[in-house]
Amino acid sequence: MIETNGSYFAGWGTLTLINAGLAQAKGRSGLAWFLISLLLGPIATFLIVVMGPPKTA
Repeated sequence: MIETNGSYFAGWGTLTLINAGLAQAKGRSGLAWFLISLLLGPIATFLIVVMGPPKTA
């Protein structure tokens, strides 16, 4: 159940910040992954972890 006291949103917001930092550590755009995480949440975390390093041109 979704709690109405805001803890659900605080946890989701914390996850977006963690994902942004994780993405930057892997050489990806932290801002882009922050925004993606707002929509996908834990799925975005999985994608960041599973994806390989970005290709350099």
